[in-house]
Amino acid sequence: MKNVLVVSYSQSGQLDDIVAALSRPLAEAGINLHREALRPAPDFPFPWPFFAFLDAFPESVRLDPRPNQPLSPSLQSLPVDANFDLVILAWSVWYLSPAQPMTAFLQSAEGKRLLGGRPVVSVVACRNMWLSAFDTIKTLVAEAGGRLTDHVAFTDESHALATFITTPRWMFTGRRDSFLGLPPAGVDARQTAGAARFGVALAEALSRDGEKPGQPMLSGLRAVKVAPHLVLSERAGRRAFQVWSGLIRACGRAGQWRRIPALALFLIYLVLLIVTIVPLNLILQRLTAPLLARRVAALVSHYEQPSGAGSARMTVPPDCS
Repeated sequence: MKNVLVVSYSQSGQLDDIVAALSRPLAEAGINLHREALRPAPDFPFPWPFFAFLDAFPESVRLDPRPNQPLSPSLQSLPVDANFDLVILAWSVWYLSPAQPMTAFLQSAEGKRLLGGRPVVSVVACRNMWLSAFDTIKTLVAEAGGRLTDHVAFTDESHALATFITTPRWMFTGRRDSFLGLPPAGVDARQTAGAARFGVALAEALSRDGEKPGQPMLSGLRAVKVAPHLVLSERAGRRAFQVWSGLIRACGRAGQWRRIPALALFLIYLVLLIVTIVPLNLILQRLTAPLLARRVAALVSHYEQPSGAGSARMTVPPDCS
C-alpha cells in the first residue's frame, strides 16, 4: 500500500475543497492518505481585519513567518525513515510569496524530516499571480531535501478588473458570492471539481511506482496556465515588495503600532500601483511586445515546468474540465 502525506493550509476554505477533490481518487484507489492541516500560532483570522492583512506583508515577503503549532501526534511519532511515497503541498499566495504557514512548515525541522528524499507535488490556489511564490516554493522544497516532481495552479479565471473588487470583498467580509453583476470570487466550482483528474493520474502513477524516477506525473493534464502579460509585472512587483518589506520591518515588529505609518504609506503605494502603474505597464508591454517576445516566451516556458500546460491526456476538452 502506498502512503501519501498531504500538507495544507486553507485560510478561507477554498484550498480545502480543491484538496478534497484531488484526494478522493487517491483514497478510492486504496492509497493510505494522511492529511495534515497546518495551524499557525496564533491562527490568521478570516475574514482578514484590514490592519492584520497589511501587517502580514513584511514577514511574508521576507520569509520570516509566524510559527505553526506542533504537527499532529501521529506525524510527530513517526520515525525519521517513515515511508511516505509522496508528499502533496497545498498552499496559497500572500504578497507574491507563499502563505506564511507553508513557509514555516518547509523551514521547520519537522518539514525537513518529512520531505527529505521524497517526491513532492505542489498545488497552489490564488487570484492569479503565483509565479514568484512558486520560485520560492521550489527553493524551500529543495532546501528541505524534497524533490519537486509536479506543480498544479488553480486561479480565478474572471476578468482581472472584476477580481480587483471581488477578491478584496471576499478577503475582508468573507462573502464570495456574485454581486453587482460581477462573478463569484475565487476558483470556480468547475475548476475545483476538475482537480480530481490530478488525483486519478497520481493514483495511476503510484500503482506502477511512477513517483520513484522523479519525472512529472501530471503532464498532459493542463496543470498550469501562465499568463504572459503577468510574467514581467510579477517580477517588478517582487522587487518593489522586497524594498517595502525591509522599510516596514525597520519600523518595528509584527503587531507593533509604530509601524502603522509605514504600512499606511505602503497601502497608498498599492492603490497607486493598481490604478496607475499596472495599466501603464500593460500598455508598455503591448508596445514593446516584439522586443520582449523571446524573453517572455522563455519565462513562460520556465514557469510551465515541470508539469506543463498541455492537455493531451485529458478525456474532455480543456474548456470543459
